[in-house]
Amino acid sequence: MSQRFGAGIWHFATYVDRYATDGYGDPRSVIDAIDLAGQVNDLSVVDLNYPFFGGEFTNDQIKEALDRNKLSVIGITPEMYTREFAKGAFTNPDPGVRRRAHELITEACDVVRYFGAEYVKLWPGQDGWDYPFQVDHHALWQNSMDGVGRLASENPDLRFVIEYKPREPRVHMSYSSVARTLLAIEKIGLPNVGILLDFGHALYGGESPADSAALAIDYGRLFGMDVNDNFRSWDDDLVAGTVHPIELFEFFHVLHKNGWEGVWQLDQFPFREDSVAAANHAVDFLKTVSRALDVLDEDALAEAQANHDAVTALRIAQKALFGSW
Repeated sequence: MSQRFGAGIWHFATYVDRYATDGYGDPRSVIDAIDLAGQVNDLSVVDLNYPFFGGEFTNDQIKEALDRNKLSVIGITPEMYTREFAKGAFTNPDPGVRRRAHELITEACDVVRYFGAEYVKLWPGQDGWDYPFQVDHHALWQNSMDGVGRLASENPDLRFVIEYKPREPRVHMSYSSVARTLLAIEKIGLPNVGILLDFGHALYGGESPADSAALAIDYGRLFGMDVNDNFRSWDDDLVAGTVHPIELFEFFHVLHKNGWEGVWQLDQFPFREDSVAAANHAVDFLKTVSRALDVLDEDALAEAQANHDAVTALRIAQKALFGSW
């Protein structure tokens, strides 16, 4: 099974939090991050934030860095979740700010075209609400859909993926679950809008990531995915496979069974770990998953699943996964 691996370029940045406000390392530019990504074994694509971080860089300068590291771009993630959009991007009460979000994402569309990327990734992290009675829920939901729909209709040559998440930074995010996001996409009704399914967000939201993937695939809307891990109580963005390896294997089995072909992408935040080592460790595990899918006894698994035989199904899956380590 031949598979491409990718990572969000933020994996190779440095980070701050509300305790270590001086950061967990010296600041890095996007060029520094690309050079680190180029050191990861078998990594071939990256997702880039827009605007590019750490300085003023042209598309040509970014491309030069990508080329020397033998990397290409899978997606562009416009930063529609910064302080400017603290009250929301698509759902901001100020129509001027909503217009600015539209303009920013439209700029990102041209960057997608420049790099020949696969999609514009929309993560409207500030869209939502925090308190009871804070918003008119109908109006907020309508603005959520209108913002995506307008972009998709104006740029029919591009794909737009919505990355849902239950909460953070808002207490309630507008696109909070696979089902809610699919409802919006179906209401928008355009063929170039889909889901980017983050394995950790599904865990955090109390979903089964495998079930979420199957649902998105059934509706023809799974346009992208990324993986990490967490303890279900927060979006920890830990190294993929370190906490829930068997659920991650089931997730990839659903993709494999349905013939879904796409990049297996890392969305990890190694605050204290070496970023290249963390990425290599994750990719090594994903290659183990790939080998396990090749040896999994599909007929025996199908029979066990037809009988809802959990013990037999798990024995088959665990033998394939842990025997391929």
